[in-house]
Amino acid sequence: MRIARFSHDGDVSFGVVEGPGEDPADLVVAVAASHPFAPMQLTGESLPLTAVRLLAPVLPSKVVCIGKNYADHVREMGGDAPATPVVFLKPSTSVVGPGDAIVLPRDSDEVDHEAELVIVIGRLCREVPRERALDVVLGYTCGNDVTARDHQRQDGQWARGKSHDTFCPLGPWVETELAAADVAVRCTVDGEVRQDGRTSDLIHDVPAIIAWVTAFMTLLPGDVIMTGTPAGVGRLASGASVSVAIEGLGTLTNPVVAR
Repeated sequence: MRIARFSHDGDVSFGVVEGPGEDPADLVVAVAASHPFAPMQLTGESLPLTAVRLLAPVLPSKVVCIGKNYADHVREMGGDAPATPVVFLKPSTSVVGPGDAIVLPRDSDEVDHEAELVIVIGRLCREVPRERALDVVLGYTCGNDVTARDHQRQDGQWARGKSHDTFCPLGPWVETELAAADVAVRCTVDGEVRQDGRTSDLIHDVPAIIAWVTAFMTLLPGDVIMTGTPAGVGRLASGASVSVAIEGLGTLTNPVVAR
């Protein structure tokens, strides 16, 4: 099931995207009566997907990120693979949705894309054992962990470089039935393939990540965990269009603009 959050005629709703493939012309959204963190009840109303504006599929209280989680990306950045997951946070104010602009900061010349599989948490959870980790997952979405690399280098840590407004595009929807252990994660910029990895290459897989994070942090419904990016990260320039595509899930596309 593909769960979307969308606006239509000034109202914001959740709904279930129905139809084959990803072409909006072939899809409709069945409007839900409430949020997706309880049994989904539909109103009976359906809208063409082309008639609505897709928004970030959830509004997380926090965005938890896992760094250095693909060996090829660790090598390209000149580091060592970590024995345990490297965790950092992005603020909820960095979240934007499909089609929203990634805004380049005035004081950064090195803004990179980072395509990632994103876990969407479905219920309040703490100290979740690995063997039960998937029980707390609502589904998955695409994410772009946009990063001002020069800010990282200047600061000696990651907070500022990861936290600018618009630096966390999510979407286009939450796929609840994705088997996420081995799917392709691809990033293109203006149609050129920049990143092309698979989640089977994650150093720490989805159950391990959930168990690690919830050992010290309570997660709330709608919180998201970005699982890390494969090799091929690179610069974004004003005027570009960047897409993150995940096999079996969908494609998240955002324009890039100067502030």
